[in-house]
Amino acid sequence: MELRLRVPLTVTPLHLFLAFLLLSTTTTFTVGPSPSPYHTLFLTLGSNSSASAHLRHLTSRPHIASSAANSLDASYVLSSLPFPSHSTFYSVLLSFPLFRSLSLSLPFPLVQIPAASDPSATFASLSTPTFLAYSASGSVSAPVAYANYGRVEDFQLLHSLQINITGCIILARYGEIYRGDIVNNAQDAGAIGVVIYSDYKDYQKDLAFPAGPSLPPTGVQVGSTFRGIGDPLTPGWTCSANEEECERKSVKEVVKEGLMVRIPALPVSGKDGEEIHKAVGGQVAPPDWQGREGAPVYRLGPGPGLLNLTYIGNETLRTIQNVFGVIEGKEEPDRYVLLGNHRDAWTFGAADPNSGTAALLELAERLSKLQKRGWRPRRTIILCNWDAEEFGLIGSTEWVEENREMLSQRAVAYLNVDSSVYGPGFYASATPQLDSLIIQASKMVKDPDNSSQTVFDSWASSSGSPLIGRLGGGGTDFAAFVQHVGIPSVDMSFGNGYPVYHSIYDDYLWMEKFGDPMFQRHIAAASIWGLVALRLADDEILPFDYDSYALALKSSTEEIEKDAIGIPVSFTPLYKSIELLNKSAFKINEQKKDLERKFWGLKLRKNQGKIRDLNDRLIMAERAFTDQDGLSGRKWYKHLIYGPSQNNDYGSKSFPGIDDAIEAVKKLNTTHALRSVQHEIYRAARAVKQASLVLNGGLT
Repeated sequence: MELRLRVPLTVTPLHLFLAFLLLSTTTTFTVGPSPSPYHTLFLTLGSNSSASAHLRHLTSRPHIASSAANSLDASYVLSSLPFPSHSTFYSVLLSFPLFRSLSLSLPFPLVQIPAASDPSATFASLSTPTFLAYSASGSVSAPVAYANYGRVEDFQLLHSLQINITGCIILARYGEIYRGDIVNNAQDAGAIGVVIYSDYKDYQKDLAFPAGPSLPPTGVQVGSTFRGIGDPLTPGWTCSANEEECERKSVKEVVKEGLMVRIPALPVSGKDGEEIHKAVGGQVAPPDWQGREGAPVYRLGPGPGLLNLTYIGNETLRTIQNVFGVIEGKEEPDRYVLLGNHRDAWTFGAADPNSGTAALLELAERLSKLQKRGWRPRRTIILCNWDAEEFGLIGSTEWVEENREMLSQRAVAYLNVDSSVYGPGFYASATPQLDSLIIQASKMVKDPDNSSQTVFDSWASSSGSPLIGRLGGGGTDFAAFVQHVGIPSVDMSFGNGYPVYHSIYDDYLWMEKFGDPMFQRHIAAASIWGLVALRLADDEILPFDYDSYALALKSSTEEIEKDAIGIPVSFTPLYKSIELLNKSAFKINEQKKDLERKFWGLKLRKNQGKIRDLNDRLIMAERAFTDQDGLSGRKWYKHLIYGPSQNNDYGSKSFPGIDDAIEAVKKLNTTHALRSVQHEIYRAARAVKQASLVLNGGLT
């Protein structure tokens, strides 16, 4: 089945003019004029059969970064892009398993068993054995202690209960924080090894795949433990694949910096996790640490079960490949609207990431059809397909670091879709000036699960109003764009997490049966993604709204002020800067309205210099939130408004520098720590003030 309307092969100027008049009477936008008829045409060209075919091809084999199968997928993406395309290659440090073993009285098999009825079962053996990338190599034998989700507060509770885990192997479950932070928290608490499992309570809430969508008993979530971003050996710079000589750090240096863990760790299945639980005695774990109904009683240990864990890894330099397709802009070719998705997967990757890759290629086909009907973007559109995201956002980060200065001057926005479909429901996160644009786009796209309403209708009804998250986490490829350079960005998907994540069961059959049976969610994702890109590429005046930014910052300041209760600091400087930003946002909105009035008076063409200046201020205001010194102790992260939590790379924090300083005071209530909190408040206030000055234009 195809969601496609047949349209004339050519669109004449008269057609465009009549369509423009029709649209101007039926659709209103808070920012800018009525949409181009090409944008409306774009929404009619979606093909779910095309998205399905792309996904089937991309997921035919497991394709971990640097593998031959991933190289074939890169060639497929290159050949599928219907406009000029090219690749960039980098030499980076990746991590693979050489040997793994885990035993109590008997060894665990450490094997995921595919369903015989699944067509992908034939190739499941080609998957890399289950492992945690960048885990330390080593062989340890020790009593087991249970630490719930491995959060800082979980280890604090064990300490308060006088459970001594020094020299133990920690059993922790997935579900709340980044796996690299689980291992790091365990080693900080004195553990010598970690086993992380997928608890049935969290990952088997329905029938197990293939009968249902849930993770089977032998399913294992693999992944990276690297606590940085980009190539571990070249932080802040790149090594192209053809460079004969390149500066690199040593692995020992990276470990010393705390970005690679010092103890061995392995992931295991829910079945193996329960077996280990049976060997743990001691105090009964709290009720919220327990498993599902019928599970063995979870106890804290340590012991009496003695776990033997061995992991030998191979950290090696490998070549990775990013792929790009470029549609050059007509009026402003030196302004870039970037759309990105990664290609590499731990296994088959039907949801993560290739639902996003399929949507990107389907979107590209639609843009090509618009070109054949006479469309050309005002600004350049670049479609990006990243490699080695799973290891630590490596492909995107290396490219951003290599092109940092050019992107800082020319990038309008970065629009990320890691995985377009996990399931039902629309989810979006963004830097706040793009909130209104996302909402507007969602109002123009039909809900893929209820054609009687729009995506916006269902999105708003699910929570009372559309909830747009922020981009402080480090979970996917927007990180380098936002947190290192300060580029307005978006991340979006249908669904929010799924049980077969990073396992061999994330394959085409799972998507076809449970993720998106009719591939309508893929089309809806591509429609919103593409429509946002078209507005940013085509609108004469960029549809950025900094009123939303000021409101978001005020709300975030109120939240972090609550975290600082009892600490003698003042947030007044930050509130004053936010008020300046609010005034600047109002001022530039009035300037936009004035230029739009001139547009309707047909005088706009005489004011291209003013438009360029206004658009540049809208773009560069986001850059002003960055600081060249970066976050304290984490200098790669330049953005003072949005960045990851120190204790959870997935966690999004507003004002991460202030948050880090507050957490430091809670641990060490010293004069220096107290002064650091106030210092970070002043730093954030200065950044917000700089953004307001950029919006104003001119000098003080």
